[in-house]
Amino acid sequence: MRKIGYARVSSRTQDYQAQVEALKAAGCEKIYSEKVSGKSTKDRREFNKLMKALLPGDVVHVAKLDRLARSARDLHNILHEIETKGCGFISLGEAWCDTTTPVGRLLVAVMSGVNEFERGLIRQRCDEGIALAKAKGTKFGRTPKLKPEQIKVAAERYADGETMAELAKVYRVSEPTIWRALTAAAA
Repeated sequence: MRKIGYARVSSRTQDYQAQVEALKAAGCEKIYSEKVSGKSTKDRREFNKLMKALLPGDVVHVAKLDRLARSARDLHNILHEIETKGCGFISLGEAWCDTTTPVGRLLVAVMSGVNEFERGLIRQRCDEGIALAKAKGTKFGRTPKLKPEQIKVAAERYADGETMAELAKVYRVSEPTIWRALTAAAA
């Protein structure tokens, strides 16, 4: 039985060293670590290497569950794949998450459902807050690079024969920005 660790952070500016230290302290012989979003396991090269390297009896360790999966469905899929390889899983940050025991497997099922429920509540509150802010007139998204008056003048200049490249230089924006502005003005 080998203890194999997995550490992940979402962005290049974050550091996974604390996770690596916790995994070493837990006795992990090999630790796979990466700086990549947890959105899709397809993009997680080190995670995929870990999964290919698993042998029956190995136990995968993570510092916290959110380093492995972003949803209950994702977690269940990953744990199922680990289980089909004859391996176990332990989260150091969540003592209840230990698929090497029957009680641990039960608690994983229950707690991942609770976690998914909580994510749903958070999403609902965010959606309500966004709707309220929009009702109050809050604008979302980027500030437009061109003001409506500039778009009007640019459309007139374009109609008079100036190219999008010339207009882009004049307004110090990209050609696609000019194209989108002129397309929106024409609509």
